Amino acid sequence: QVQLVESGGGLVQPGGSLKLSCVTPGSTLHGYAIGWFRQAPGKEREGVSCISTSDGSTFYTDSVKGRFTISEDNANNTVYLVLNTLKPEDTAVYFCAADPLGSACRFGGMYSILYDYWGQGTQVAVSS
Repeated sequence: QVQLVESGGGLVQPGGSLKLSCVTPGSTLHGYAIGWFRQAPGKEREGVSCISTSDGSTFYTDSVKGRFTISEDNANNTVYLVLNTLKPEDTAVYFCAADPLGSACRFGGMYSILYDYWGQGTQVAVSS
């Protein structure tokens, strides 16, 4: 069983920034694929970004390219998602998810079915 704990959400004004963290206490991230997904009220869950921790390769959905950055800190079992130039439409609960086999981020897209473990989410609200 892999536990995932997200943090770093909050309320920011449009144009602001946040840094989300996804920690796997008690588990190593090495070799995993870690994905960030989000779900806004009344909308389906959407894949945002993922990283393959074995080689650092990443994927971003088009709506966040150039604004969000995903990175890993294997020593601290943490994956970060930096959210810059936030827009009201970025408002959602953000979840991180883990694929211990490490393959989920290698298909050029975000496929939630490939992730076995999920965190509880952290709320991001963008409003003036």
